[in-house]
Amino acid sequence: MCGIALLVSGIRIGFSSLNLDSISSSSKSHLVFSVDDLKAALQRRGPDSLGTMKLLLPLHFNSSNSTNHRVSSFNEESHVLDNVSDMPESFAEFVFLGATLQLRGVSPVCQPLMDSSGNVLVYNGEIFGGIEVGIDKNDTESLMQSLGNCCSCRSQEHRTTCDFNGQAKGSIVDVLSVIKGPWAIIYWQESSKTLWFGRDAFGRRSLLVHWPTTEDPRFLLSSVSPTSSSLQDSGFEVENGTSGIKFWEELSCGIYSMSVDVKKSDGRFHSEIKKHEWTNAMLKELIEWERDSIEPKPAELNFSHSRTSSAELDINSYSSVLAQNVLTALRESMLRRISLYNIYQAQKETVPVAVLFSGGLDSMIIAALLDQCLDPNYEIDLLNVSFDGESAPDRISAKTGVKELRRVAPLRRWRLVHIDADLSKLTWEKKRVLSLINPANTYMDLNIGIALWLAARGEGWMYEESNNETDEDKRVNYTSRARILLVGSGADEQCAGYGRHKTKYMHDSWLGLHKEMKLDMQRIWKRNLGRDDRCVADSRKEARFPFLDEDIIRMLLDIPLWEIADLDQPSGKGDKKILREVAHMLGLHNAAILPKRAIQFGSRIARESNRKNFGSNRAANQASAGSVVINVQSYFS
Repeated sequence: MCGIALLVSGIRIGFSSLNLDSISSSSKSHLVFSVDDLKAALQRRGPDSLGTMKLLLPLHFNSSNSTNHRVSSFNEESHVLDNVSDMPESFAEFVFLGATLQLRGVSPVCQPLMDSSGNVLVYNGEIFGGIEVGIDKNDTESLMQSLGNCCSCRSQEHRTTCDFNGQAKGSIVDVLSVIKGPWAIIYWQESSKTLWFGRDAFGRRSLLVHWPTTEDPRFLLSSVSPTSSSLQDSGFEVENGTSGIKFWEELSCGIYSMSVDVKKSDGRFHSEIKKHEWTNAMLKELIEWERDSIEPKPAELNFSHSRTSSAELDINSYSSVLAQNVLTALRESMLRRISLYNIYQAQKETVPVAVLFSGGLDSMIIAALLDQCLDPNYEIDLLNVSFDGESAPDRISAKTGVKELRRVAPLRRWRLVHIDADLSKLTWEKKRVLSLINPANTYMDLNIGIALWLAARGEGWMYEESNNETDEDKRVNYTSRARILLVGSGADEQCAGYGRHKTKYMHDSWLGLHKEMKLDMQRIWKRNLGRDDRCVADSRKEARFPFLDEDIIRMLLDIPLWEIADLDQPSGKGDKKILREVAHMLGLHNAAILPKRAIQFGSRIARESNRKNFGSNRAANQASAGSVVINVQSYFS
């Protein structure tokens, strides 16, 4: 998919039940976004199609009559009401926007979708399970059909209070709770005059929200932050979100509803936003992220530290079984994400899937599994970013890694795409990424965002293999056209891959480690995934995360923590222990012993950024540069 947005005006919206932090609206020069701004933000992602639909709800509508509002599609030339002051008080307005990068199905699909009942859907996501999607069907069309069968009951007690007499197949919450895969959704249910919106339980697809304020009482949702027209007009060239004005925030994971009604007291449209509980019991367990086996008992510790050959054999056998189970689950996760029936059949690319590739443990496992699951006729792009030419640690490990992949999979044509960058020469690129990471606003976010964005663009060079053994390989410019980018997010959070995990373990033992990992998983939507999704999607690609498959999360939680990691061992051995065993099983023996290295350090963008903004790496470390909020004026001076 690609991106979605919504603009609602003419309704007094309450959201007190959400327990949000106080919303500041002290700035006198607040941001103003138009529908055209939202369209431009989605259009720059390079979708196959971009559609817009306007729904006007008359003030004196009859809730029992589903034909008393007007819906119209419009193009750029059509007039759209952008401010509440422009809106006639007799109408509420909903403007839906849907950009589609089609990755599934045999026929083109343009969003927004409207069915015969007047329901409207814009969807940015994939369905890998939970709802049946035919081999020749598109996810959005299948979801529209499932939602159309839902009752109009808005109660949490759907099964005991619904008055549809068994005619419906469930509630909206029921349907969304069973979807496996990344998604963000905006859906108008005509029968109940209710707007539904939300994102999956782990936040794998971005959805930003603007809650109504005194200065701007409209309600907005968008996959990405647009450029503010007001800032552009004033000559302020830097994208919004960096001027101290907080307009957007990441929408918390979950399902929300907004039912529209008219109050007799003032004759105006009113609505209260509510957040709903997931109804899928397994999903609730994954969100809570609790594991039964956190701390080994003394007997188990003595057993694990035993030096007798029989004990070691038993330990190795048990660990191997667990690792084999994880490998099998990862292979199934990969199949769900790259099977050819999941790839839009109109695509003609010889490389439909690429890997964000550092040559490290996670990306090597992903690449090897991709080789096992993807049709052998396809080539595979390995996208590697460096801010220090061939000397960056990630470039060195990538070149070593591709040699190992060619050894274990010699029949596959691997393309290592060298994406070289000079931070001092990136001007408009940095401004673009600054907009994409919004509302994230630290130097670390920007560094990661730039590296991801450059990788997703796929513009670099590669060595073209010579057919003549006596000739050297030729260096040629190359741009990856793959629409799917596989990313290793979630591996470190679930398998104790960060340095802070070891620090926590050394101070607070196993329980402290578990709490730190749980914290990482429960905030990954806010710290990582929304930002990463926006940066990747800006280049006509969709990020997919094999390690964040629901079945993978479940399996890793079922494994004792001391089998996941052994942080008494040195880096490169005990951290992510179980994934290192998986790598050995795949024949990736060199990758299995590599230490963790984050993209901002492996690509050396952090070093270049620290020198520019803090004078040196040492000064940056003393200032805790990663968490420092970007000073836009000095950054671009």
